[in-house]
Amino acid sequence: MLASYNKNIDKKWQKVWEESKLYQFDTGGAREAKEAKEAREVNEAKEARNKIYLLEMFSYPSASTLHLGHWWNYSLPDSWGRMKTMQGYNVFHPMGFDAFGLPAENFAIKTGVHPKDSTEHNIAVMERQLKEIGCSYDWDHEVSTCSPSYYQWTQWLFLKLYEHDLAYQKEAPVNWCTHCMTVLANEQVKEGACDRCGHEVLRKKMKQWFFKITAYSEELLNCLQNLDWPDKTKRIQENWIGRSVGAEIIFTIKGSDATLPTFTSRPDTLMGLSYVVIAPEFEHAGAIIQDGQAEAARAYIDAAMKKTEVERSSTVGEKTGVFTGSYAILPPSGEEVPIPIADYVIASHATGEVTAVPAHDTRDYEFAQKYGLPIHRVIAPTSGEVAELPFCDYGVLVNSGKYTGLSSVDAKEAIVSDLKTIEQGGMKINYRLRDWSVSRQRYWGAPIPMIYCEACGAVPVPEKDLPVLLPYDVEFRPTGQSPLLFCEEFVNTTCPSCGQRAIRETDTLDTFVCSSWYYLRYLDNRNDTAPWDVSFADDMMPVDKYVGGIEHAAMHLLYARFVFKALRDMGYTKWDEPFTSLIHQGIILGSDGNRMSKSKGNTVTPDEYVDQYGSDVFRLYLAFGFSYNDGGPWKDEGIKGIHRFVSRLTATYVDFLQALPDASPEVADPDLDFIMHGTIKSVTADMERFQFNTAVARLMEFHNAIAKYQRENGTSYLYLRRCLETFALLISPLMPHYAEEIWESLGNQYSISRQGWPVFDETKLIRNMLSIGVQVNGRIRDVFEISADASDEEAERLALSLPKIQAAVKDMKMQKIIHVGKKLINIVVR
Repeated sequence: MLASYNKNIDKKWQKVWEESKLYQFDTGGAREAKEAKEAREVNEAKEARNKIYLLEMFSYPSASTLHLGHWWNYSLPDSWGRMKTMQGYNVFHPMGFDAFGLPAENFAIKTGVHPKDSTEHNIAVMERQLKEIGCSYDWDHEVSTCSPSYYQWTQWLFLKLYEHDLAYQKEAPVNWCTHCMTVLANEQVKEGACDRCGHEVLRKKMKQWFFKITAYSEELLNCLQNLDWPDKTKRIQENWIGRSVGAEIIFTIKGSDATLPTFTSRPDTLMGLSYVVIAPEFEHAGAIIQDGQAEAARAYIDAAMKKTEVERSSTVGEKTGVFTGSYAILPPSGEEVPIPIADYVIASHATGEVTAVPAHDTRDYEFAQKYGLPIHRVIAPTSGEVAELPFCDYGVLVNSGKYTGLSSVDAKEAIVSDLKTIEQGGMKINYRLRDWSVSRQRYWGAPIPMIYCEACGAVPVPEKDLPVLLPYDVEFRPTGQSPLLFCEEFVNTTCPSCGQRAIRETDTLDTFVCSSWYYLRYLDNRNDTAPWDVSFADDMMPVDKYVGGIEHAAMHLLYARFVFKALRDMGYTKWDEPFTSLIHQGIILGSDGNRMSKSKGNTVTPDEYVDQYGSDVFRLYLAFGFSYNDGGPWKDEGIKGIHRFVSRLTATYVDFLQALPDASPEVADPDLDFIMHGTIKSVTADMERFQFNTAVARLMEFHNAIAKYQRENGTSYLYLRRCLETFALLISPLMPHYAEEIWESLGNQYSISRQGWPVFDETKLIRNMLSIGVQVNGRIRDVFEISADASDEEAERLALSLPKIQAAVKDMKMQKIIHVGKKLINIVVR
């Protein structure tokens, strides 16, 4: 007999799943597909391949337990994957750990335990807890980025990028976190602070390793349009890549053979230029600064480098600068204009030199006013009015010699053409994107596989000598220099080229390098001769559904796309993009509506709820209580409501199991049939779109209809059994443990997750339906369909479950719900 749902049922089925290897991926099916394609059996190949690669961004084992975010991030994509499995897809669903990097190292520093020991302990704990969620992971494909068997291939990736001129070393201004004591990539700096610790980030010059992501700027931008990604994420990457069409203007410097190439998106304003300004960290500043200005310029540069980029980029801060003593020659007029250094120009933005046109740029205008530099109006409004300066719009050229009278568009073309003729410029496309700094002055990371020899210079470690092992006995506390620098056994080596004494690179790789390719290693994680089997990866890639936070839009998601494209060009994959479809989960807030924080006392610990209610009740509440894309505030009464629903569900099945079997023929009930097939259709569509809350709402209505039929006129035992089995199949992706228990209690064959997904019959849905508009405070927000026989309560429940309505009433107090006939529902909130 079916028991009330509890945590013991979770343990029972987790053990059964593990022993039977239920979730082991069928690699044979994928390989058969490859063979079928090679034999040109096109239709059979499509059917045989039938794979889905489902992947969530793997977790950081920097703490010793799972938090609510893990359950939220992992349980519901698993529900989607379970549905796809039941639909006949061969679903590959791996899990692993992003185990290197600052979070794990800082946790180790805080606890006094070695990073390797604390990380391995945390991974063991998190493995157990992830299994308690009940996700359908194939643990045979697990990876951990701190394992030598993994980072051997991260180092291999570095060598391949180096071999193809996509990895290089140079001294350059970098972002330096004053607390973490390491370099950060541009993408890891948020408003002048470290995105990890929140402390100030300064600019300093250091010799660093970079990946040439800029070589793929145009393709990274163009391929976005073909991806099934959220529009907001695409816009973030578009803005970060920052494509700008304009002109390159090459200035000569008075009294020097040197040139100063600059970029401007407004070449139509060239005749109004009154100075050319360079950034304090401009790499050729030394060649421009004259002896008489050297002391003042150096002092200014030192002061500027102590400011954050936010301070320097501010439009409200006072503009400062210093004269270099040099003059640029303005093409094509030959006019001499001064070259100052000003900290409102930043080398990582564009080229680090700016053509300053004070009359038509706000910051140039403020600078020119402060230092008494000329301000030449060269653009006027097309209306003929005299605009207040600075005038930053397009218009008609004035005071511009032969270009006077041209529109901004025509003047751009004419000026660029003239610059090209005199070989001092031309049309150019510029990008905001800068190359990716990957050197880190910390311990817990993959060592960079390079060796420095006095005779041979920088020499890559031979592939046969990988991995370059990270030594254990190292003092890993941050000092501003790599801890490996003080480990003589690691540092001292011999040159692979000449055999003489040499030293190793002591910086480690940015952890985002580890995560830029992990989706490929999952496929072939036990291969010790190659990072992956190329032909098998070609058949399995790309990832069909990728789930993770939007905070990675301009970091991990951009880096992974770059690395994947580079690997394609090297012949290690045939695909253009690693992730076809992307989903971002929202954020579950504390019950007070704020982000969860220990200091606020509003955190939710999953363990206590799982202990009390069981994993599936917790999973079902996450599905029902929140929109997956938006999240929302946690409510204890919500999970209690789900617990009550599951109790009613149990009672329905127990009543059926206690009834005497009826051998009479199955007789369908038209009303319940209509609801059942409508539920199948809606739940399938909602789960496909990750709208789990509306799927659960539909299932609740279906259960109510089953219970009503059972209570009032359930004359057909076989029909009621079919309805209950259909319900169990539909809810099984959301409640995998309890659905197995129900399925077994009904006397069916193990496992419910290997049964076919229910298919609706369109003929059962021909019935009077109403379209009801839903207003919030009098404004139409959404429309839904419902049976003409449905009650007002059913209509209200469906209206309130709609994602658009939930978003519209979020954080507001409901006053009343008004029904206007059978056509309209108005929800009044304040």
